[in-house]
Amino acid sequence: MIPYTVNIKLAARTLTGTVHLQNKPAVDWGWQGLIAQGCHSSILIIDPKTSQTIQVLERHKANVVKVKWSRENYYHSLSSPYSLRLASADSSGKIIVWDVVSGTAHCEIQEHAKPIQDMDWLWAQDVSRDLLLAVHPPNYIVLWNGDTGTKLWKKSYAENILSFSFDPFDPSNLALLTSEGIVFITDFSHAKPPGSAGKKVYIASPHASPAHSKPVAATPAPTGAKKALNKVKVLITNEKPSAEAVTLNDCLQLSYLPSKRNHMLLLYPREILILDLELSQTVGVVAIERSGVPFIQVVPCGQRDALYCLHENGCITLRVCRSTSSSPDDVQELVYDLRSQCDAIRVTKTVRPYRIVICPVNENSAALVVSDGRVMLWELKSHSIKTSANSSSGLSPLYSPVSFCGTPLGQNQKRIPDLSLNTMIGHSFISGAEPSRSSGQQEVQLKFLLTSLLSGLPLPPFALRMCPPLTTKNINHYQPLLAVGTSNGSILVYNLTSGLLHKELSVHSCEVRGIEWVSLTSFLSFATSAPNNLGLVRNELQHVDLPTGRCFAFRGERGNDEPAIEMIKVSHLKQYLVVVFRDRPLELWDVRTGTLLREMAKNFPTVTALEWSPSHNLKSLKRKQLAAREAMARQTVSDAEQSSVESSVISLLQDAESKAELSQAISAREHFVFTDTDGQVYHITVEGNAVKDGARIPPDGSMGSIACIAWKGDTLVLGDVDGNLNFWDLKARLSRGIPTHRGWVKKIRFAPGKGNQKLLVMYTDGAEVWDTKEVQMVSSLRVGRNVSYRIMDIDWCTSDKVVLASDDGCVRVLEMAMKSASYRMDEQDLTDPVWCPYLLLPRAAITLKAFLLLQPWSDTFTMDIMQVYASGSLFIYLFIYFSFLSDIKSVLMDPELNLLQRCLLVSRLFGDESDMQFWTVAAHYLQSFAHARQLNVPVPEGQPQPEGAQNTPQSHLDICNDVLCESSFFQRFQLERVHLQEVKRSSYEHTKKCADQLLLLGQTDRAVQLLLETSADNPSYYCDSLKACLVTTITSSGPSQSTIKLVATNMIANGKLAEGVQLLCLIDKAADACRYLQTYGEWNRAAWLAKVRLNPAESSDVLKRWAEHLCSPQVNQKSKAILVLLSLGCFHKVGEMLHSMRQFDRAALFIEACLKYGVMELIGAAFTEYARLLRSLGLKEGAVLWASRAGGAGEELLEELGPQEAKL
Repeated sequence: MIPYTVNIKLAARTLTGTVHLQNKPAVDWGWQGLIAQGCHSSILIIDPKTSQTIQVLERHKANVVKVKWSRENYYHSLSSPYSLRLASADSSGKIIVWDVVSGTAHCEIQEHAKPIQDMDWLWAQDVSRDLLLAVHPPNYIVLWNGDTGTKLWKKSYAENILSFSFDPFDPSNLALLTSEGIVFITDFSHAKPPGSAGKKVYIASPHASPAHSKPVAATPAPTGAKKALNKVKVLITNEKPSAEAVTLNDCLQLSYLPSKRNHMLLLYPREILILDLELSQTVGVVAIERSGVPFIQVVPCGQRDALYCLHENGCITLRVCRSTSSSPDDVQELVYDLRSQCDAIRVTKTVRPYRIVICPVNENSAALVVSDGRVMLWELKSHSIKTSANSSSGLSPLYSPVSFCGTPLGQNQKRIPDLSLNTMIGHSFISGAEPSRSSGQQEVQLKFLLTSLLSGLPLPPFALRMCPPLTTKNINHYQPLLAVGTSNGSILVYNLTSGLLHKELSVHSCEVRGIEWVSLTSFLSFATSAPNNLGLVRNELQHVDLPTGRCFAFRGERGNDEPAIEMIKVSHLKQYLVVVFRDRPLELWDVRTGTLLREMAKNFPTVTALEWSPSHNLKSLKRKQLAAREAMARQTVSDAEQSSVESSVISLLQDAESKAELSQAISAREHFVFTDTDGQVYHITVEGNAVKDGARIPPDGSMGSIACIAWKGDTLVLGDVDGNLNFWDLKARLSRGIPTHRGWVKKIRFAPGKGNQKLLVMYTDGAEVWDTKEVQMVSSLRVGRNVSYRIMDIDWCTSDKVVLASDDGCVRVLEMAMKSASYRMDEQDLTDPVWCPYLLLPRAAITLKAFLLLQPWSDTFTMDIMQVYASGSLFIYLFIYFSFLSDIKSVLMDPELNLLQRCLLVSRLFGDESDMQFWTVAAHYLQSFAHARQLNVPVPEGQPQPEGAQNTPQSHLDICNDVLCESSFFQRFQLERVHLQEVKRSSYEHTKKCADQLLLLGQTDRAVQLLLETSADNPSYYCDSLKACLVTTITSSGPSQSTIKLVATNMIANGKLAEGVQLLCLIDKAADACRYLQTYGEWNRAAWLAKVRLNPAESSDVLKRWAEHLCSPQVNQKSKAILVLLSLGCFHKVGEMLHSMRQFDRAALFIEACLKYGVMELIGAAFTEYARLLRSLGLKEGAVLWASRAGGAGEELLEELGPQEAKL
């Protein structure tokens, strides 16, 4: 058994409570794996895996309205390390960017003094990782450098901006939700503000659209979803709707869908609309039935086309887009099926759900913030089912994928079942891609599981009392416990070492007014009910024993209809208790026996302040106790047999001890002093039940009515209602009055510890610490000046730390200087180890990653870092990391886990966005090119493999990768999308766009049908009819082709790019069309066209040109270029680029994987550089191994490593 050790050093910390309404949107779950949440003016950092608050950031003076973790979408190295950066904004318009580990601010930003409406970090981080966009009310967007706090640009708009959303597929697109509609910006750049005012789109409220108020026909009424669909036919218009149509834009939220390009969702209380932005048309609706619970918020997922929705009753629902594989032709709209929901919470006036956040790395856990300060963590779990249990509900079955971390599972391979959303449910199948049942896919159902709950303090006010101080005698079993009495009558006991709730006891039925400890494990607390019309109350005085939780009424039957208890005071030896009432003489009780010793006479003076003397006659008490024990033992021995005296004398003495003290009521003499309303000081001696009146000291003329007294050693301090403090030196018989000019002295307390003469003073407007030896103020805290909250109670928790309860519902443990409570995270004592590499020193995090990624020097994978790491100083507290990773540990040590799976798993563990993106695409294409090679299909590098090579079970990348997907799959997706647009079109404008899209996709017959639909009174009637004729009569004869080509080039030259491109596509000259699009800067459009129309070789040329363009200095999106090259199979080029970009570990591991799959030759320089990196990190064995594999390039390094190798 490990001996119980006491951590005497307590960390400064904040215990938080209920959340302010302004904090509602202030919560974010970062790629770093932590949740940040605003609570009044503080920010909590929560670790969701162990559900602990690991940091509280305090610097804001106003309520926090937004928090955002920085993105991790860049390559991490020693020069750009893993770091915890958070931006927070408050209601006074201040933005602070934090270094969360140290609790300090990188920079503070202030533009206006109004609450920030919205802010977010830019996700494209190739150029800079520090850019932060914020909406400053009413109508400005400002781009800031979040590292230095400098303003890059500012732009104003015509309407008030409510929020914004970045397009996750194109960093130059941004949508603003304004008070009147949506503004689309397509030229967003960090270099300069958007040039135009953006494209404005008005949203009519769904209930006010003309379709909604049609007269009811005699046909049967449509059901809920159909009805909702009718409503939203005409929702989005470019004209401003009439005044009565827009009663109020009640759109709650706008977000781009990260799962597919050019789609956006709009959230209304009773429906979610899915828009296709190419058409500006609703293509899907999630509507709530009349009796359903309205939405508050929706979070779209990226890994699957799914939505997490939060409802007003605190229920979280997961809706997954229905797969369209059954029959593509009768698909009328996108349907999101309800697949899982969690339990609701009990909603009251003070308890409401505020927000949910979803883990961005795995997208399978949700945290719900409730207004009472609770954070509930729900995890999504999948379990396989035998028969199709969904068939009765009419839902299509969900299947689990057969791969793990992007690679098909080995025979005996271990896997983590619910690692992330895309490992739980497979792709939603697109028409014509029905899953084969033989492929080993299992049908699954999803369930929410509540895995942890963080709860805060209840509503203030609080009464605080720290347990008796640490001494040499109690050091072996001391726990620093703080009792917090609350307004609902319960008492919370916190252990201040960990900051966790030790016990919650329901003791009283009304507000707790005060607590006094009578031992290390028991306390007395009193509460008073509201007064009746006679001014009398019900007093409750309870004795609580902490280990057992037993409570009993200390005053027995007394307590009904009497004046309120003002205070209770326990003597220093914990023998006596004084109970002071408002208009009634005080009572004196014996704490040990619970008996009333004396009720004072009616003429006893009214007590305004009282304190027990610290000087007591302890020696005489001990003498008395010893004599009584001996007498009792003698008496006991005479009864017993004489022979066994020696053996049992000790046990007899122990037995006698308790009997003697109770039967003879031995008690030491103790004193207390109190003051009456005139300021006269009385001195009273108590011994047993004898109470003697001592000296009386006349009032001091300079003092007002005395409000409180504190006494320690030879110093007695009095505080009055006018803010004067009077220091008495009892030895020298001197007194000294100091006016503080701070009003009523509410409370004064001496610090614990021998000879520690510090004094804590509480006023109505703050607190001060005084040194009574020097009679000097040490530190001060004042509402409005240093802090925004009011102090409600105070106490010392150690000899140098104070604890304050404040009206913002928090309890703060502060240093004596009473400055901010942010602390260094690496200095504090956590109950459970936290897995978060971002907390480590940069060097330690990179070493840990290298260690987890690859250990080819040993046959078995080890988790003991000391075996392979030379100097242990860096890893003093790294061991606890591994104790946590049990299921992941077994997978990492599994010999079947291949290199690609390991890289992807480690990037998930590190929450490294750019790594995850890279390895997902790399793993997919490495396998599919290697597979094609096995089938002996000759595939020149740089060309996607033919269709036949794609029949592996995991045959395509998710559509969230957009143009990185295989052409065949991408084509199918686009055809289906155009089919849906066609079903949904509601105006000539829409029909024209559909026809254009169909022509580009090569669907000429369908396009002709649409062109012929144009009505005769439409100005474009003639033009469309001729176009239809042209499309149907195009022959491949030379002259007609050359004419059309000539017309097309002229059109393009004269600014009609789209029309020219269409004509070129008609005569199968799509490659030329792509070239023109690229010349005119329409790179994305060109890539799209190449994917849907060109053969592999031509498509590859277009995409390679695009990759070159992305690498150019003015665009600088090299990370995107690498992904494009991966999708083309240009693996050698990717290896060289990674090496030239100094991404040595990624380059070496990628080349190693390519060599394993046999799709490329060695690039020795990359291996050498990786070996150098490993050497600099202290992983010598690894360095030797990589250098030896680098061929000629590594020989020089091997010589340098020679002596070490010999050592090893």
